[in-house]
Amino acid sequence: MTHLLHGYHEQADSGDLQPYTGGWDLHCHTVFSDGTCTPEQMMDQAIQAGLAGVAITDHDTSQGWTQARQAANERRFSLILGTEITADEQGISVHVLAYGYDRSNTALAELFTSTRQARLDRARHMVDLISCDYPITWQDVLAQVKEGERTTVGRPHIADALIAAGIYKNRSEAFAGVCSSHSQYYLPTPSPSTELVVQTVKAAGGVAVIAHPGAVGRNAVLLSDEHISRLAHLGLDGLEVWHRDNPPEQRERLLKLAGQLDLLVTGGSDWHGKGKPNRLGEYTTSPAVVETIIACSSQGQNSLNEQ
Repeated sequence: MTHLLHGYHEQADSGDLQPYTGGWDLHCHTVFSDGTCTPEQMMDQAIQAGLAGVAITDHDTSQGWTQARQAANERRFSLILGTEITADEQGISVHVLAYGYDRSNTALAELFTSTRQARLDRARHMVDLISCDYPITWQDVLAQVKEGERTTVGRPHIADALIAAGIYKNRSEAFAGVCSSHSQYYLPTPSPSTELVVQTVKAAGGVAVIAHPGAVGRNAVLLSDEHISRLAHLGLDGLEVWHRDNPPEQRERLLKLAGQLDLLVTGGSDWHGKGKPNRLGEYTTSPAVVETIIACSSQGQNSLNEQ
């Protein structure tokens, strides 16, 4: 385990269900998955943005935790250690933000190993299909990976290879074209069930929050109130309401549902550096909610050396 929080923020008076200016950005990606910045660069930009703290949430991995923790300590900046895990809920793609879990938990480590391998196999298969029509190879994709085998490989790296080949100008163009989920080359990510992910995260002492659950542009079908209610009874802790992909009517629905189910309400930018237009800190979480996440997590209750 690692320290969950390296913090010097002030406690908020209340956990208002509103975006919090100067709060915590709890959804950030680095070069250890599909972000373009190192953990050190993430910290520097967060400080410049005036944030109280950030969470590192790379896809299906904790490989960036050591660098992130060291960078936070050196800068005396607040950090939560986490991961974004891809899951499946009856055909609906669901992303679960897992915070403060015990990194040494065997079941969760095995889950990450299988999901990362599934992502890698899927990406390679997609490249095989794309290469029939576009001048890219698997080696071109691997050339875009920043941290070797420690990086979770996915569609953004395919997009970067297409950019390097001169097919597109940026990731946004690539994701509107060849890398789109509606593209003829698209393959879904083989994923564990949401129930399994939530229960595994909870068993590892973590806090489980569904990322952008109202993102109408990501899924033809969203999680229903009934889906979320079932997951809440299985241990789900919160909903990421404050996210650019959740339209106003969905935020209203999710806020009401969070109140009914006693779920935490979080916010995050889904920052990827230059990999997305999302600005670091554009949506945040109040310090009061962050304190609850810490109090409910394994890492918040222990102070042990990192494995």
